[in-house]
Amino acid sequence: MISAGIGGELFVRGTIGLAGLARISPGIIAATIAAFATSSPELSVAINSALAGKPQISLGDALGSNIVNIALILGLALTISQIQSTRDSIKRDFPIALLIPITTGILFLDGELSRVDGLFMLILFVAWLGAVATEANKQRSFTEAVIGEHKLWRVAFSCVTGLTFLIAAGNLIVFGAREIAVSFGINEFIIGATIVAIGTSIPELATTIISKLRGHDEVGLGAILGSNVFNGLFIIAIAAIIHPIKVPWQDIAITLAFGIAAIIVVYPSRDGLIQRGRGILLLATYAAYVITISKVSTV
Repeated sequence: MISAGIGGELFVRGTIGLAGLARISPGIIAATIAAFATSSPELSVAINSALAGKPQISLGDALGSNIVNIALILGLALTISQIQSTRDSIKRDFPIALLIPITTGILFLDGELSRVDGLFMLILFVAWLGAVATEANKQRSFTEAVIGEHKLWRVAFSCVTGLTFLIAAGNLIVFGAREIAVSFGINEFIIGATIVAIGTSIPELATTIISKLRGHDEVGLGAILGSNVFNGLFIIAIAAIIHPIKVPWQDIAITLAFGIAAIIVVYPSRDGLIQRGRGILLLATYAAYVITISKVSTV
């Protein structure tokens, strides 16, 4: 987890610096480049676990990480102070974040996420990415200063070094998770949705808290929402395409239900304001999720 945190910090700073040179606004940077950077551990977990014939770990990790991102990380950020979301984020990112667990649940009604299902999710991801790219073109002339390195060689160094740490962390997390699952007789999905999810969400935690403390709410919120889209559509799709995922409906129902609940709790009002009090509700939601999923793992 330390490796993931270091790698995420370096990679985020490098990619944000690169985007700054390209004159892309902070919110768009966070929802795309920073989100991809902080989701790199989940991607590494997905590829490694799918190739190892254990795609259930990657599914649990992706869905569990989305709950960690919203209920735990965003909950902690909101306890510091309220967050103001942008109108574009409300129209583009929040609806897709709510749609992801609903779509996943529908696709899993037959107990399997096939390669065809994975391709369908990948198409949805590309459509969302296209909408973000269109918005980025509109906002280029309004670029503002962003946290990060702006010298090209420093940007490249941060990206490469950070990505190396993230890939290494992903390999270690998958190995450790499989060992835990075997030792305690806990199924791979539950391990992915709890221990692995927290481990791979360390970069999102660092990015969100740091951006919050530095007064860049749009960076932290964008990274969280963008990361959820990457996890829920791109990463799960890649894992399913490599190896179809078979998980009983009851095993993922709890995670999907809490994922929907967390998004509903944090969904902003019309003016885009997410009140500080919702942070407590989100943390309570995460606590309830951990208690519920732990009981399932002991059954």
